Amino acid sequence: MSTCRTQRSLFRRLLRLPLRLVPGFVRMPVLSGPLRGKHWIVGSSIHDAWLGTYEADKQALFARTVTPGSVVFDVGAHAGFYTLLASTLAGPAGRVFAFEPMPGNIAHIREHLRLNGIENVTVIEKAVADAAGVATFTARGSNFQGHLLPGGELQVEIISLDDLVEQGKLPLPDFIKMDIEGAEVRALAGARKLLTKRHPTLFLGTHAMSDLGCNTHEPCCQLLRELGYRLVPIGTDTLETTDEILAVYGP
Repeated sequence: MSTCRTQRSLFRRLLRLPLRLVPGFVRMPVLSGPLRGKHWIVGSSIHDAWLGTYEADKQALFARTVTPGSVVFDVGAHAGFYTLLASTLAGPAGRVFAFEPMPGNIAHIREHLRLNGIENVTVIEKAVADAAGVATFTARGSNFQGHLLPGGELQVEIISLDDLVEQGKLPLPDFIKMDIEGAEVRALAGARKLLTKRHPTLFLGTHAMSDLGCNTHEPCCQLLRELGYRLVPIGTDTLETTDEILAVYGP
């Protein structure tokens, strides 16, 4: 069985070799999935994004869960894949807020919004944490894996979701997608009030942070359970081994 899996993996890699010939600046229609037909910049992310197969389990669950007219926070928006998906699902009556501190990713998000004529998204060029201020951020050589890190090469403004809601700058969310490479505990701590008041459904990525020597999975789970959330793994892993969680309020 192991040999068969290895052979299938090698076959898939061989099939993808021609994708390397596609220039990064090319705009392609997404070929499958809920975003099929939307325009996407090839070099803004991995090829799975415009192929439509990116995070297939999470993407399908997101599409089944987010409802028209919703307010959605995309925390750690990267190049805007889930921002576009949330915009499509929430529809004209909905609102999407995309949080992203990396300049290259921000440029891609804004271009994706322009290419697709999207008007229900607000881009917030800041990192989300537990308090307002300034912090350093590292890209770790990839626009996928940037995260807050003491001594990082990029200085960014940080905010808390609770502060923005209390200041009237954001509405209470119905759904939050959060994937910020290990800063999830700080971001959830800075959203405790809105989580308690509104009980939004969360699509949460949890990560081991090798740079800081800590793992955020258990602290995230503990915080959400304390607030009354039920936690379900996304995909085929168990809750103990997954790094993708659906958190729904209630028993």
